[in-house]
Amino acid sequence: MSELNTIEQFLAHAKNCFLRSENLDKDDAKIDARALLSAVVDKPLSYLSTWPEKHLSAEQSELMLSFIERRLKGEPVAYITGKREFWSLEFFVAPCTLIPRADTETLVEAVLDNNADATNDLSVLDLGTGTGAIALALASEQPHWQIEALDFNDEAVLLANNNAKHLQLSQVKIYQSDWFSAVAKDKRFDVIVSNPPYIDENDTHLTEGDLRFEPKSALVANGNGLSDIKHIIDISRQHLAVNGQLYLEHGFEQHLQVQQLLSDYGFKQIQTFTDFGGNPRITMGYLT
Repeated sequence: MSELNTIEQFLAHAKNCFLRSENLDKDDAKIDARALLSAVVDKPLSYLSTWPEKHLSAEQSELMLSFIERRLKGEPVAYITGKREFWSLEFFVAPCTLIPRADTETLVEAVLDNNADATNDLSVLDLGTGTGAIALALASEQPHWQIEALDFNDEAVLLANNNAKHLQLSQVKIYQSDWFSAVAKDKRFDVIVSNPPYIDENDTHLTEGDLRFEPKSALVANGNGLSDIKHIIDISRQHLAVNGQLYLEHGFEQHLQVQQLLSDYGFKQIQTFTDFGGNPRITMGYLT
């Protein structure tokens, strides 16, 4: 490895390794190489282009080689670096919960757009918050909203609280709860949001890509992937204010079923929003 010294050389080496790997998407080879090296040198991506001739220290070289080896085994870049950007915010991530995905920003956009003219400080509940991405993104745009976020996993709750502190958004109340179990029975929210488990246990995608490394408890639901969604729709009626809004992320082939479930449980003005790939990804309804 004596030929590996500079940023430029390590980038080329990593990219070539990833291009030869059968476990990785070839289109992401350059992106992955740059993300890993940026984390190793603790500099922004622009630094890599500005200073390609910079030498890595012995410790940095060893770390980069270990990162490359982990990525070649398919481990997600976000778990390797411990970070992922969402809504232009930097989140800490860990294998205890899902990696925030850009398509989930569609949910944040829908909530903000539908409440752009709200004259009062809305109360919001984020169910299954994971890293806290949805709740904290909303709080970054609407710091006066009263936002609560919960998760069943204690490690996820700790992670989300760390992200709130890191982003200086500590006004968000984050706590442990099995869905609504720890929510006060008389508590009402103007908006409830959730990116719940919605993948069927037999879905072949679970054995591909990043999903192989993410916790199955945050991905898989019974009832063809709809059991948690159905539960949330049902119980949310006890915790929504008059004209309260429920937003759910779901699989791109589940929107008609989610629309029907919302209708069956009395929700009105049901809408579905597409993700950045044009797939139906978020469905919401009003409880009048």
